[in-house]
Amino acid sequence: MLEFPRWKYFLILIVLAVSALYALPNIYQKDPSVQITANRGGQIDDALKQRLSADLTAAGVTPKAVEKEGESLIVRLPSLEAQSRANEVLREKAGENYTVALNLASTVPDWLSNLGGKPMVLGLDLVGGVHFALQVDQKAAVDKRFEAFTEDVRTTLRDNRIAYRSVERRGESDIVATLSNAADADKARAALAKAQPTFTYSVSGERISASVPATEMSQIASGAIEQNLTTLRNRVNELGVAEPIIQRQGEDRIVVELPGVQDTAEAKRMIGATATLEYRAVVDGNAQDAVDTGRIPPEAKLYRDRAGRPVLLNKRTIVTGDQMVAASVATDQNGLPAVSVTLNSVGGQRMFDFTSANVNKPMAVVYTERIPQVTVVNGEEQRSFRVKEEVISVANINGVFGKNFQTTGLEKTEADNLAKLLRAGSLAAPMDFVEEYVIGPSLGAENVERGVKAVVFSFVFTLVFFTVYYRMFGAITSVALLFNLLIVVAVMSMFGATMTLPGFAGLALSVGLSVDANVLINERIREELRLGMPPKKAIAEGYERASGTILDANLTGLIVGVALYAFGTGPLKGFALTMIIGIFASMFTAITVSRALATLIYAKRKKLTSVAI
Repeated sequence: MLEFPRWKYFLILIVLAVSALYALPNIYQKDPSVQITANRGGQIDDALKQRLSADLTAAGVTPKAVEKEGESLIVRLPSLEAQSRANEVLREKAGENYTVALNLASTVPDWLSNLGGKPMVLGLDLVGGVHFALQVDQKAAVDKRFEAFTEDVRTTLRDNRIAYRSVERRGESDIVATLSNAADADKARAALAKAQPTFTYSVSGERISASVPATEMSQIASGAIEQNLTTLRNRVNELGVAEPIIQRQGEDRIVVELPGVQDTAEAKRMIGATATLEYRAVVDGNAQDAVDTGRIPPEAKLYRDRAGRPVLLNKRTIVTGDQMVAASVATDQNGLPAVSVTLNSVGGQRMFDFTSANVNKPMAVVYTERIPQVTVVNGEEQRSFRVKEEVISVANINGVFGKNFQTTGLEKTEADNLAKLLRAGSLAAPMDFVEEYVIGPSLGAENVERGVKAVVFSFVFTLVFFTVYYRMFGAITSVALLFNLLIVVAVMSMFGATMTLPGFAGLALSVGLSVDANVLINERIREELRLGMPPKKAIAEGYERASGTILDANLTGLIVGVALYAFGTGPLKGFALTMIIGIFASMFTAITVSRALATLIYAKRKKLTSVAI
């Protein structure tokens, strides 16, 4: 009559153990810290550690620890005030070869971290930091791509020795090439169709019109957003910000939230920088002599590598970062580090044509960055750009290749860095900062304190009321609610969900939903008892008949939560996610856990005449 399968008890114990394990990291508070990451030319070693430790001591800052973690140096501080002071000192003393960023260092024990245990990610409103909303200029992305398409047409005509008077964009989606000789029209059309088979071509006398399909136009606009997202994530990762949030919002906006960062000028500089990558041929000649004498070959341009050495490169690029599809670290045929690169079809054809004629000659990769700078003149902001150009790799062409090839002759660290730079690519379209605000760390700490207090008080009041009103079944409900809260925290920690201030509201609401389910069960049992049903039978029937109602009631809550998560942004997503997890947890604890406890308490009592409800 009142039975519960033994395997379900084992399931509950397993869920309880796993939930307790993965909720445990949340009791370990993170240390305010400063992270130092080496740029090109910098090195994280014991000498840097000792030098910066001495600088902090001289400035009156006593860190909890200064230690190397991964590829960075982490300075752990005892308070937010000490973190702010240490950040100022380290930014001044570290030097230009290092990036200094505010961070929150984990204090979770290694054994727990090795099992995958990690605390919940806290949103910007709980830890402080900067928030940016950026508007992506999709029209500029389309214009930029059309410039590349136009240059592709010129290159194709030149490579096929077809004379032309002009190649220019007409209207929104057409590129018109005017040939010198109308007799070359068919030949030109065939060459262009081979290079760009997705375009639509038409011939009118000496003019050839290439139309870009509407689908490709929309892909360019959408791809600009995705490329900018990828680039921003790579840049933020380079900065070393803990748990950043970078996501698309609507059709043409990107939201960037950097927890712990308080310097908006530095963050905007890093986010707004425009970087490009180019492959260029190395020009024969002595670069140092060109520097000394000032006589540079007409087809060449002078660059410098990471060590400051001069390099002469051809003014004409072979391929650019816009034509790069993927880059990853690999090994060559000798097992040495290399970087595998994949180009699109146009870039692949250009690379094939170039390498076919230049086997055993060197080729260079140039990294160019336009860094925005803001100066205040007479109370007004004036924006300008500082251009930074650097040769990051020079390697010989060992054979003919096209869209897939390897760059060899690198050390392991160099290969990792080069692949990272190639993957980062460039911004596909310019972005404007349309919204920004800063949340201080003290306000974030206050939000956490108040949020926790609100959840705890709502929980305690609920437990007290249920225990008084429903007696034994009130105690069962209280245990189920505790289990529910444990599951929600564990799931959010396991999957790296972000807890925000509205998330605390969602957590409190999930407690209320769990209470609602238990009220339905308890009142159903009381109703069966009033109808004269035996106690054990009343308990079994109460759970059976209330389960369908609970599922129906929670289904509507799930629909609302999914809609909020799918169409909401920012705080709404945090609220919706916590509510969805809470609904699933409440159904499990109300229907399964509380029934298991009731069965455990009452099933073996043979002469049960009443129930404390």
